[in-house]
Amino acid sequence: MRKIRVLVVDDAVVVRRMLTDVLAADPDIEVVGTAPNGRIGLQKISQVNPDLVTLDVEMPELDGLATVVEIRKTWPRLPVLMFSTLTERGAGTTLDALARGASDYVTKPANVGSVSIAQQRIRDEVIPKVKALAARVAGIAAPNLVSTIRPMPSLPRPGAAVDRAARRIDLLAIGASTGGPNALQTVLADLPEAFPVPIVVTQHMPPMFTRLLAERLTARCRIPFHEATDGAVLTPGAGWIAPGDWHLLLVRDGARVRIELTQDPPENSCRPAVDPMFRTAAAIYGAGTFGVVLTGMGQDGLRGAEQIRGAHGRILVQDEATSVVWGMPGFIASAGLADAVLPLDRIAGEITRTVAVGRRPFDTTTASAGR
Repeated sequence: MRKIRVLVVDDAVVVRRMLTDVLAADPDIEVVGTAPNGRIGLQKISQVNPDLVTLDVEMPELDGLATVVEIRKTWPRLPVLMFSTLTERGAGTTLDALARGASDYVTKPANVGSVSIAQQRIRDEVIPKVKALAARVAGIAAPNLVSTIRPMPSLPRPGAAVDRAARRIDLLAIGASTGGPNALQTVLADLPEAFPVPIVVTQHMPPMFTRLLAERLTARCRIPFHEATDGAVLTPGAGWIAPGDWHLLLVRDGARVRIELTQDPPENSCRPAVDPMFRTAAAIYGAGTFGVVLTGMGQDGLRGAEQIRGAHGRILVQDEATSVVWGMPGFIASAGLADAVLPLDRIAGEITRTVAVGRRPFDTTTASAGR
């Protein structure tokens, strides 16, 4: 099997060298070129024909944002992995880059104490994403293929589908990772303003990024979104995003349900993780839980989806064709846990239809791209 061909574009010599060394040390990856800015990077793409480009956000002459736009004009399917600083400016630009077609991002190691620790951070975060993204487009075998998953035995009893279909939904819980910010906007912007249940979202993102994501969703959707705070009480017609580095759990407080944020150990190598959100949602809302899993790498959400189904709740996942990486939704679908597997543009309609069951008619007029 041939190696994954990677082009590294970064204006910082030290970062460029460190990233190149870490990638080249992996037996499945070949660094076929480097460039100090986006303008030279665009020239190199034609010359070396990479399977993936890593792209710094802030560069002279042609920065990462402008480079993504140019890449998409000629190479619409070429995976682009942004290499961002963990700053508000870096986070904002990275979200802009994702909206313009970047595939995913990682944050540069900062204040980690040593070069070896920085290298390990890059190794842990960059290499899995390079392999997952390249496999999606270049036809290279990805690790943890979803076809190896066997259906789980702990599904609801045979007749429970009828009961679940008639059960009123009381909570929408959404999990996403790679490709998630754009997928979330696509789905959530098409939900009606009069949405009758609370929405909780776990998107794999670091601190600061999640606050900006909540602000952008609020600006583009009819439903307001907040970066979740500890103790916040869930109310219909609003959404909460798990903050970076914190798990979002749900707890009952008398007649109310509130958010509890914890820094318990990462699950599935993630914090925030989808599984603890799904678990606590299933424990409180039972069959009234509607779990949705969008594009993302890894298996986060698989065990939580099993618990939602065990409580007779419903699970919907994004299909492979419209996912940037069909890991999280693919594992759930292959395990036999999904009630439906749908393309991205049909998910909002299915959510709206399902949530309307058992309720008096409400305004299902969908939003367009803006408020």
